[in-house]
Amino acid sequence: MAKATKKQALGRGLSALLKDPENDIQSVSDKNADKVIGNVVELDLGAIEVNPFQPRSNFNDEALEELASSIRELGIIQPITVRKLDFNKYQLVSGERRFRASKMVGLGTIPAYIRIANDQESLEMALVENIQRQDLDPIEIALSYQRLIDEIEVTQEKLSDRVGKKRSTITNYLRLLKLHPIIQTGMRDGFISMGHGRALINIEKKKDQIDLYENVVSNSLSVRETEQLVKAYQESKKDPSLLNKKVQVSKETPGYISKGIDSLKEHLSAKVDVSTSANGKGKIVIPFHSKEEFQRLRKLLTGE
Repeated sequence: MAKATKKQALGRGLSALLKDPENDIQSVSDKNADKVIGNVVELDLGAIEVNPFQPRSNFNDEALEELASSIRELGIIQPITVRKLDFNKYQLVSGERRFRASKMVGLGTIPAYIRIANDQESLEMALVENIQRQDLDPIEIALSYQRLIDEIEVTQEKLSDRVGKKRSTITNYLRLLKLHPIIQTGMRDGFISMGHGRALINIEKKKDQIDLYENVVSNSLSVRETEQLVKAYQESKKDPSLLNKKVQVSKETPGYISKGIDSLKEHLSAKVDVSTSANGKGKIVIPFHSKEEFQRLRKLLTGE
């Protein structure tokens, strides 16, 4: 407890130092810079602005409420990171969820690591840190990669080294940006996965992408089924009539069903149909043709 109190007091002391115009630190070579860089400093929330380079654009309200509740009970466990813009003025590099949740709780200050960085360095730090640490959706990751390539002017090979990802992985993410914006939104909202998106990329016409996307969502197709759908579409030589009806794709029967259905048929002495959806849910259909057959099946199933 004593160590925590001492650390917090140190943060407040450094905060006072930063508010002194005579000790305005602008570079790592300035007086007292070594006391600030690498230490946790309590900064006024009002002195911090959000990072325009932040790749995350969607912040789940419920998740923010949960984080705010945690901060209300336990405080900020992990400091945010900021860069110094001017005297007593800072910009977020990482930690926007913690920053937002702290404002929701009504905190006046927040613990922060201060860095000295120019715009390009700040962009790179924000994008790389978010790619590696945050639960970004595939489109947000793809946009982050594209911004690094465009604004930092790096090749995919150099980007691969900087973010620690294979070049093929980066290429697969970047290809998602070729999808129709509606499909990109569907991926961000969780209606389809990256695997679905990668299959739909192979459809050149955006309108046809949308038609097949709607088929995938409405029929809860798995990634494999989506790949089969795209293949069937391509083999049809883009027959427009294919897009106006449900395309039948072969569904793989899970192993546990294949192993159990025969014994179920034998036990009931009846036909049994089993269907499953992409999310693992399913239904069992046992047809009957008379009242007597229904009563027989009911007795077998319930034991009554």
